[in-house]
Amino acid sequence: MAANLQSLQGQWNQIKGDVKKKWGQLTDDDLRWTNGNVDQLIGRIQERTGEKRDQIEKYFDGLLSEGSSVLSNAVESVGQAANQATNRIREGYSQISDQAGQQFGHAREIAGEQLGHAREMVVRNPVQWVAAAFGIGFLAGMIAGYTSSAASQPQTRRFF
Repeated sequence: MAANLQSLQGQWNQIKGDVKKKWGQLTDDDLRWTNGNVDQLIGRIQERTGEKRDQIEKYFDGLLSEGSSVLSNAVESVGQAANQATNRIREGYSQISDQAGQQFGHAREIAGEQLGHAREMVVRNPVQWVAAAFGIGFLAGMIAGYTSSAASQPQTRRFF
């Protein structure tokens, strides 16, 4: 009982209800702590109930070990839930990572195919592609020249 004294004091509010159920004739005054003195508490319970001291101590030990096992089970359950959640997150991450890798690989494959087609077209018709590139360059030069000459001319306002 001495080893469980601190545990008894720490859980007293919870245990008090169980003690009242077992010995219904006890009042709140009977079950209050006096400077944390367990001997006085047990003495009061003995006087009011006629129960032997060792029976009272056994009862308290049972309540405390029961409370400890409940707490232990709760901690274990929380730990298991946390492990399950962690495993689910890892599985989800792995699936997303695999899918993203597959999508990226597929996109790279398509881009490679398109580049291959473009290269093949240029190799088959080099003159047309050189002419097209020259034409695009010529048009870009014309647009740039027109834009710069228009910007250098003074703006005049016309009123109609």
